[in-house]
Amino acid sequence: MNAMSEAQISLSETAARQIREIVKGQDKPYLRVSVVGGGCSGFSYQFDLEAERAEDDLAIERDGATVLIDEMSVDFLKGSEIDYVDELIGASFRIHNPNATAACGCGTSFSI
Repeated sequence: MNAMSEAQISLSETAARQIREIVKGQDKPYLRVSVVGGGCSGFSYQFDLEAERAEDDLAIERDGATVLIDEMSVDFLKGSEIDYVDELIGASFRIHNPNATAACGCGTSFSI
């Protein structure tokens, strides 16, 4: 097994349901989750729809939904759960990342 398959990144049932809704009828059937530099805590999560899977992508599948994560981002997301929350202040994808030592209030920026 390689490090990509051992990353143990999971997708919640509510996130899978929301991804299926978002990509329904689109020509981009995948949700890409990546980590980029920036944000108020040093790193930010980025969410994009993708039409194709790259050869080095980690694909996480649940209930007909697929999330793609590039090789560089996998290291930052090891052990994380990708979730979708619908709260009074708004609905969004959320990453529950055990590697993050700090996060901003919006939940999209973190530091390690």
